[in-house]
Amino acid sequence: MGMAAVTTSAQTDDTLDVVRPAAAIFTIDVGGAVERDTYLSTLDYTGIDVRLGYEHLQATGFDPDRWVRQLDLGVDYTNTTNPAGNHTTHALRVEGQWSLMRRWHDVPWRELQLMAGGATAFTGGMLYNSLNSNNVVSGRVCWNVGLTGQAVYNFHLKRLPVTVRYQMTLPVLGVFYSPDYDESYYEMHVGNHSGLAHFGWWGNRFDMGNLLTIDLRLGGTIVRLGYRNTIARTSTHGIITHGYRNSFVIGLGGEFLTTGYRRLPSAEARRVSAIY
Repeated sequence: MGMAAVTTSAQTDDTLDVVRPAAAIFTIDVGGAVERDTYLSTLDYTGIDVRLGYEHLQATGFDPDRWVRQLDLGVDYTNTTNPAGNHTTHALRVEGQWSLMRRWHDVPWRELQLMAGGATAFTGGMLYNSLNSNNVVSGRVCWNVGLTGQAVYNFHLKRLPVTVRYQMTLPVLGVFYSPDYDESYYEMHVGNHSGLAHFGWWGNRFDMGNLLTIDLRLGGTIVRLGYRNTIARTSTHGIITHGYRNSFVIGLGGEFLTTGYRRLPSAEARRVSAIY
């Protein structure tokens, strides 16, 4: 199964000295989750987590050897139960992160790349718990900016090209939504909108994402295996939330040339990949 493709359109530069294939990977994560939201319940709910994701990695046009951009999108569903096992909560989230990273080659040896830079992310969704008589839904909305970095190691397993990558993302500042401890959504609906948006920093919100992947390049197809860990905690207005997820990652994708080429690259064009 190959995914190498070229879409042609106008480009101002007729000389294609550099081509920048984009790595596009579709993934599914399956694992375990722990959720607590004291707006709904003081108990930890544990269960399963499923995420459908898409990652797009490409060297930048302005300095492809030194800079890489990344887009990571996901839809995440969590189904958890209370310690007694007699009640269930459901959580649904959409996630999007865009990153720009400076990279260093051959550090300290030829096959290793190190990258570091900034990231901005948005998360939106809700947690539903029908056991409550008053508040049954807790909204989750957050936007943040922070740091990200990754280490990429390329090698061959006999004739098979293999890429091992670890990436960490650490939000620093942002804005997130949270009501008062006992404030109902009906009160917000009728006009009590004050104090719902909060400035987020490590004192009242802490997030971290860890991703370890192994990419097997089978001709034009990339098969991905990996592990993802995410942490999200907030504390404000007497409400504490936390969500921990640990998942196995399976993905499929390939490298392709994005729009922006009037004609096919020449055989002499230099290929600059984002991570391979």
